[in-house]
Amino acid sequence: MDLEATRVIAAHRALVWQKLNDADTLAACIPGCEELTGTPEDGFAATVKQKVGPVKATFKSEVSLENVVAGESYTIVGEGKGGVAGFVKGSADVTLRDVDGGTELTYTAYAKVGGKLARLGNRIVGGFAKKMADEFFERFQEQVEAS
Repeated sequence: MDLEATRVIAAHRALVWQKLNDADTLAACIPGCEELTGTPEDGFAATVKQKVGPVKATFKSEVSLENVVAGESYTIVGEGKGGVAGFVKGSADVTLRDVDGGTELTYTAYAKVGGKLARLGNRIVGGFAKKMADEFFERFQEQVEAS
């Protein structure tokens, strides 16, 4: 499943980049995030509780940043394991560029699910993934613009 979106954040690119690499900001933006630790250099570990259709799970996730071009782009790669609920693996290419009114953030995300989650079907899982991405970036935009 692939997701793409672009949004303009009313802030300088340096601030947007800083917040994209800040564990506290990311934890506040990830829906259902109970804990997020780590650094951009060493990777992040997260505990996230979610309900996808009838399946509830606590996911233990590990995330790393690859292809980093400071201030411009990176690929975020992660895997979350939710026990009997299954797993989620994915990556997202995130790019920043200066535009009138702030910084344009574009992402293209790819995800693969397994276990009970895979049995829910693409419509349910795809809708959930889109909702999660939209909620994350809405919260992220609010956090950055409030700075």
